[in-house]
Formats: sequence, C-alpha cells, structure tokens
Amino acid sequence: MAAQKALSLTIQDVPTLLSAYMPSLDRGGIFVPTRERYELGQEVFLLLMLPGESERVPVTGQVVWVSPEGVAGRRVPGIGIHFGTEDQAVRGRIESLLAGQLDKGASTYTL
Repeated sequence: MAAQKALSLTIQDVPTLLSAYMPSLDRGGIFVPTRERYELGQEVFLLLMLPGESERVPVTGQVVWVSPEGVAGRRVPGIGIHFGTEDQAVRGRIESLLAGQLDKGASTYTL
C-alpha cells in the first residue's frame, strides 16, 4: 500500500459541494479533483475548506473511488475519499450545508 498523501481542497459554493459529496458512503465522503495517481484503499489526509467557512477542516480517509486521467466521458480526474470514523462532525457540517438537496438526483463527480 502506498504511503499517506496530503491534499487540500477548497469548495467555493454549495452546488460544487453537492457535486463532490458522496452521501452513499456510510461515513460520507468527498470527491477531490486531482491528476495524481492514487490506489484504492490508500490513506489520505485532506485539508477541506467548505463554502462560507474561513478555516480548513482536517480529514483523514481512504480512497474508495478513482477517476484516472483520460477517463471516458466528461468525468473529472480525481479520487473519492471515504471519511474516517473520527470525521463525523465534517459529515454533519456538509449535510447541514446541503439540507434538502441530497435527494434531488443532481449529477455528481462520481455517479
């Protein structure tokens, strides 16, 4: 397994957050656009800036989705990170920002 890597992601607005959030994961997750190579199961450290906030939130998770460079269609290259058990507060903050929008079938970076 590859060593842990650090990433940073700033999400400017709620529509982008809605596209990046992965609510189907039991602890929640987020898609991070990147052209770097990652492996499924790889642990990553993410500094996440949510819309309307002024401080980055540290998140540790595992790669559960990979969209490599050159992926078919109009997909953005990147990875999906499944939040760790200690990051439930981040999931709560994200779901508060997305209240009432998660069940509307909006297109996402992963599905």
